[in-house]
Amino acid sequence: MTPELKAFSTTMEPPTLSDGGSVRFFNRDLSWLDFNYRVLYEAMDPRNPLLERVKFLAIFAGNTDEFFMKRPGPLKRLLISKASEVGIDGLSHRQQFERVRQRLANMVLRQQQVWREDLRPALAKEGIVLRQCAELTPVQREKAAAYFRTVIFPVLTPLAVDPGHPFPFISNLSVSIGALLRAPSHAETLFARIKVPRLFPRWFSVEDSAGTVFVPLESIIQDQLGVLFPGMEIIETRSFRVTRNADVEADIDDSEDLLEVVQEELRARRFADTVRVQISEGMSEQMRQYLMNGLEIHPSDLLEEPEPLGMCDLMGLVALDKPGLKFPPWRPVCAPGLADEQANVFAIIRQNDILVHHPYESFDSSVERFILTAVHDPQVLAIKMTLYRTSGDSPFVSALAQAAEAGKQVAVLVELKARFDEESNIQWAQALENAGAHVVYGILGLKTHTKIALVVRREEHLVRSYAHISTGNYNSRTAQLYTDLGLFTSREDICQDVVDLFAFLTGRSLKADYRKLLVAPVTMRKGFLDMITREVSCAGQGQPARIVARMNALEDTEIIEALYKAGQAGVKIDLFVRGFCCLRPQVPGLSENIRVSSIIGRFLEHSRIFWFTNGGHEEFYMGSADWMSRNLSHRVEAAVRIEEPALREKLREVLQIMLEDNREAWDLGPDGIWRQRRPQPGEPDRGTQVRLMELAVARQFPHP
Repeated sequence: MTPELKAFSTTMEPPTLSDGGSVRFFNRDLSWLDFNYRVLYEAMDPRNPLLERVKFLAIFAGNTDEFFMKRPGPLKRLLISKASEVGIDGLSHRQQFERVRQRLANMVLRQQQVWREDLRPALAKEGIVLRQCAELTPVQREKAAAYFRTVIFPVLTPLAVDPGHPFPFISNLSVSIGALLRAPSHAETLFARIKVPRLFPRWFSVEDSAGTVFVPLESIIQDQLGVLFPGMEIIETRSFRVTRNADVEADIDDSEDLLEVVQEELRARRFADTVRVQISEGMSEQMRQYLMNGLEIHPSDLLEEPEPLGMCDLMGLVALDKPGLKFPPWRPVCAPGLADEQANVFAIIRQNDILVHHPYESFDSSVERFILTAVHDPQVLAIKMTLYRTSGDSPFVSALAQAAEAGKQVAVLVELKARFDEESNIQWAQALENAGAHVVYGILGLKTHTKIALVVRREEHLVRSYAHISTGNYNSRTAQLYTDLGLFTSREDICQDVVDLFAFLTGRSLKADYRKLLVAPVTMRKGFLDMITREVSCAGQGQPARIVARMNALEDTEIIEALYKAGQAGVKIDLFVRGFCCLRPQVPGLSENIRVSSIIGRFLEHSRIFWFTNGGHEEFYMGSADWMSRNLSHRVEAAVRIEEPALREKLREVLQIMLEDNREAWDLGPDGIWRQRRPQPGEPDRGTQVRLMELAVARQFPHP
């Protein structure tokens, strides 16, 4: 380990990531990058198993890709517009752009060092060896060549650039090979591009005395370029990877068809401006110039990086069957209230509300069971759902289509503008429409982010409704990876609220009041602000006054100012914010009563929980919304009040475990530095996610 890397090891303080901006607010983009640094830190932490560290490195790379797709484009537009406004963080657009660029450069450099000097050598010691094709033995190289000839070569399409062939289109996040070529009888140098096909795994493996050797696909192609260009002199070959701007949303007015608009956005995004080109080390100035001219980019958009480009593809190594190099496998348990698999799920919910915590408790034995039972139950009259993101192997779309074909009333709101899932959501919507379901694409001007489902059932001499309200998507895959909460209830007041909310979503109802739900953009902002203000009143009267909230991001200035006032009035506030946080905690005279923490572990923290002590008359809410302006004012969101004592205790227990965390928690200081909590000497680890896994098992298998 180099001295520079040692200075940032997990036994030392993390690097200073202070934005140096406004006293009252942190910059959103810089705070977003802070979160990604905490993910990268998990790749550096030797307490994590080796392949889990590689996974965190791959997640960091994927998060960085997403940041480049979302943020540099808008920031560059602000610079071009020469707008002179200063943000709430006290930074000008120029200052923000420069600090974001410098932060990104530093973090990517750290990623490369961690890979090259720590993780890659550690993998080699475990028999997982990464090499370029030129480093293989003759026998191994021939195996790679045979793989190229029989599998890869037939699908490759080399594209030359010359007066008769313009610079080719290069798709987002694709790895390409650039080649400089010369015909023996010509002095002119030609440029050609070969796309590395995504049809095949990124890594080709061969056995070796050192273990299993993995060769990136692009290295094999580069080694065999003579087959692609027979008779040509190959002067230079280098890899590069293009990132395109994803912020190409179109303006929508009431006269336009939302489906057509989103389809046009997808086409526009495919050909959007290039915001980054990662290039392999040693690329010549001549090849750089070809890329800059062809992609119409500035030299600063070329980022030289060591191989492999696109480290998110290291996930392919994480999938190796090496249990000793991973976290112990986790299989979600069945929620106690749903343990009887033979019982009718609607009869169970009629008896008591059920709160399920994923992935500690099973998604398939709860959410999937709820919907699939409704599909096949002859007493069910109607099923309504919102689909924001779902997985390719989701059982929900085909099940809902089956229910519609069977004559049930099926209404589905498919949010077409769910970023990066638009194309799959269009396919789901069209499949459901073809089956006879009522499909709604959302409300113009609002993104529908709430996660709700409603089942209407005929029972004896009445019709009863059952609702599911969740913090997470109806996605079977992410339910194994994200922490989320879901409430099942047949309570008439909550179910009627859900009925009214669907009427708002599908029929443009103007209802402005709800019984037990906070609904954005109608009642949620005011509801949360009123509850924060109520804690101020309780503190002034000497009553218990405290707020504990768990969310993904905190950015809304009105909410932040209300929290500052509450803290100054004596309200103790603990905020768990996984991602970016614009509130500056622990500032004397401003926020000394506010603590901000973040939990980073094997699962992605995704649930939203809000706990207000209310002078001893506690209130708990859970739902889909963060305290962000977009969630409170520009999205349809829902949070439900939890009133059953046992369920309130379950939420309190989760938050208390998070408060006691000394393993997975980071604390944000007034200087903008996130510091990881560590156990004191002799103190056991109290990691939130490990404790919740242990608690789930204990509940399923209680001691006699």
